[in-house]
Formats: sequence, C-alpha cells, structure tokens
Amino acid sequence: MSNAESPAEPTVPAARPTSLLGNLVRGALIGAVETVPGVSGGTVALVVGIYHHIIDSAAHVISAVRRLITGPDRRAGAAGHLRLVHWRVVIPVGIAMVLAVFTVAGPMADAMESHPVQMRALFFGMVLASVAVPVRMMFQGLTTERFRAVASGRDPAVVRLRPGHVIAGLGAAVATFLLVSLPTASVEAHPLVLVPAAMVAVSALVLPGLSGSFLLLTFGLYEPTLRAVDELDLAYLGIFALGMVLGMVVVVKLLKWLLDHRHTITLAVLSGVMVGGLRTLWPWQDERRALHSPGEGAGLVLLLFLAGFAVVAVLLLVDARLQKRFLREHGRHGQPAPETAAS
Repeated sequence: MSNAESPAEPTVPAARPTSLLGNLVRGALIGAVETVPGVSGGTVALVVGIYHHIIDSAAHVISAVRRLITGPDRRAGAAGHLRLVHWRVVIPVGIAMVLAVFTVAGPMADAMESHPVQMRALFFGMVLASVAVPVRMMFQGLTTERFRAVASGRDPAVVRLRPGHVIAGLGAAVATFLLVSLPTASVEAHPLVLVPAAMVAVSALVLPGLSGSFLLLTFGLYEPTLRAVDELDLAYLGIFALGMVLGMVVVVKLLKWLLDHRHTITLAVLSGVMVGGLRTLWPWQDERRALHSPGEGAGLVLLLFLAGFAVVAVLLLVDARLQKRFLREHGRHGQPAPETAAS
C-alpha cells in the first residue's frame, strides 16, 4: 500500500466469534508455545482461529506508524489504519501472551539446563513435524495458482515446482546446517548479534510452522533469552525488544512481500532453513556442537522424540480439519483459506 492510498478493509475471512475470556486463553497458549522450540505460535494462532486478526492488525499498526511519519494526511491516515486494528482480539491476546512467556520462561530454561539431551529430543520431533507446514503451504499455493491460471485462460501446467525451487531449498538447508555447526562460543549475546536475531525471530509470528524459539536456539541465544526473561534483565530485554520492533517493521513486511510475490521459492527456502536447523537439536552433542552417536538412555530419547512429533502432528491435523471445514463453508465467497492468506 502506498502512502497516498487509503487503508484497505481488513482481509480477515469469516471466522468463529471470539470472547474476552477465549482470547485470553488463546493468547496464553500462543505465548506458552513461543518458548518451546519447534512449536510455532503462528500455527497455534491458526488452530484457535485468530491468525488473520493478528497479522492483519500488525500490518495496519505498521502502516499507521509509517503514515504518521511520512504522510500525507498524517493524523487522519494513521487514525484510519488504527480503526481497522482488531483491538478486541489483539489487546487480550497480547496481554496473555506476555504473561505466559514470563511464567513459562524460567521452568523452560531450567529444563534445558538440567536435561539437555531429553529436551533436544523432544524439540527435534516437534521441529521435524513442523517442516510439513511450509511444505504444505507451498503446494497449496501452487494449487491455487493453477486454478487462477485456468480461470484466466492460461496453461496450468506452467505452474509447478521447478528445479530452481528444489535447489534453493537444498541450498538453504546446507547453509543453515553449516551455520549452526559453528561452536556456540562464537555466538555471544552482543547487541550487534541480539538485535538481528530478534528481528529474524519475530518474523516467525508471520509464518505458521516456523518457531521463533527454534531460531533463537539456532543462533545460540535461546537459553540466555529465557534466562533474561525469568530474571527481568532489562538491559538484555530492552535490546531484544528493539530488535523485535525493527523486525516487525522490516522483516515482517519483507516476508509478507516475499510470500505475496515469490511464494513458492520463499517457502522452499524456509523449509530448507528448518531442515538444516535440525542439526542444532540432535540430542547427543557437546558444548562445542560436535555431534556424537546415540548414547545411554536412547530408548527414552526416542520416546520423547516421538512424543514431540505427535504433539505437533495433532495440531496440524486439527488445523487441516478446520481448514477443510472453512473451505466448505466459505469457499463460495472466494475468501482465502487460512494458510494461504499470508501468501
């Protein structure tokens, strides 16, 4: 949207009604899972039916700030965007998210410190199952494009997964694998590292299946960040918050543009990043991230891996059923399906 344009009406498709109590519960669920590497807050937002409200509202807030700074009609333009924010959803969800994060962060950090092998196994299963989300979104986007091609008289056969998409995904997986193979000692919680890490991590809120905590774990900043939240380290949290704000303005907008205009290759790259990042979650590794073969307690580790995989798989199955029901009820209106609205 250019500065001269008027704010568009919200693009939220028809959805089940929400209540104050329900939105508090939804926010608490999203906040709690955001501390868990492998479970995406975006996926939970999809399942509980407020994903579009959050993304649409974030876009309008960012546009309001931009309009207030650059004009034209600064006050009127910004007010127009702010009126389109779903405040009755955003405020209770945001409050509950923050409270949940501050409640869960300490115990989660303690668990990672006390039982690193078992926790990594649990998270490995969660992330592995979550890879299905961007992959499914990629193929659903291709299917949508084929229908559009038929409607416009174009050959739908030209809309397909191309070798370049596969190469980009594999390249992203290899690059991420090599990046996260660096010793953790080479990644410190310095502002020059923390700000861009927070910028990238907050972008996970836009894309279901990509976990912000998983990205922090990949950067080696997961436990320091949870510890800072638990101990109210305001200096650390202030720098992290700055990165999150910049990320919402820059990375989230960029990611939405890429999903709008380069949907397939963007999701292929994001899928590759998630696959390559699994190297971080291999249960048996030392402090310098050197990998080892399975050791003592492999049976318990396997069970935890399967449990983590099953938790996310159930969430995805619930989301798939809700999406199918939504398409049956609202497809006739030409509204976007829940997962493709971000694309």
